[in-house]
Amino acid sequence: MNLQRALLVVCLTVVAGGCASSEKWGWYVVSPATRQGRINLEFLLSGVGWTITLTVCCVLLSMCLGFVLYLPRIANNRWLNALNRSLVELFRSIPPLVSILWVYYGLPVLTGIDLNPFFSGLAALSLYGAAFMAEIYRGGVQSIERGQFEAADGLALSTYDKMVYVIFPQALRRSLPAMGNQFVILLKMSSLVSVIGLTEVVRRANELAVTEYRPLEIYSFLVLEYLVLVLLLSAAVRWVENRLGADERAGSLRAARSE
Repeated sequence: MNLQRALLVVCLTVVAGGCASSEKWGWYVVSPATRQGRINLEFLLSGVGWTITLTVCCVLLSMCLGFVLYLPRIANNRWLNALNRSLVELFRSIPPLVSILWVYYGLPVLTGIDLNPFFSGLAALSLYGAAFMAEIYRGGVQSIERGQFEAADGLALSTYDKMVYVIFPQALRRSLPAMGNQFVILLKMSSLVSVIGLTEVVRRANELAVTEYRPLEIYSFLVLEYLVLVLLLSAAVRWVENRLGADERAGSLRAARSE
């Protein structure tokens, strides 16, 4: 343990010494203490809005499309079940970058519909996320105890009422951790849309790196941007989990302690 601490101190010392050397490091390009640094920071941060907007839209659309994609699984029909499996496997088997390029460059050729970079990325990433969301919904429903289904049947509830008022609320609460993980993945996948020209954070960093010739410092700041965004998103998901009581075991322990 002492050896590990000593190595950590040495590494930090080396990094700090390198950062202090103006010959190898150029942190002035993202330093708020200089005028050019403030201009560069403002330029880099101007892409955050597009990143957040694209992520939020992808999350909402993938949740809705994933639910629609999951619905055929409810029906006791092998053709509908086969349709569900086929679409899920199709959407999640294609790499997101390939989907983005195909929608942006291929869709206008086939249909004449010319989407801008934002909507091309939104369509591709939402379909990709919908396939995983459908599986998350399926896993959540399958985690519900059989007794819940039998109790709903005993009340003579229709299939719609049983799923909407009894099964889905419980499945959604149990699926929140997996859904939160998928939201983080969509946030990071939004960086791929930079290849077709959307001016989000990665595109801004690429443009600045070309003009300033300081890729290490600029991409280090990009890492910090994504770190902050992911931490904020994870905190929001955990807050929702706590509000909805997603951790049933923790809730049971708290109830037992209060008694």
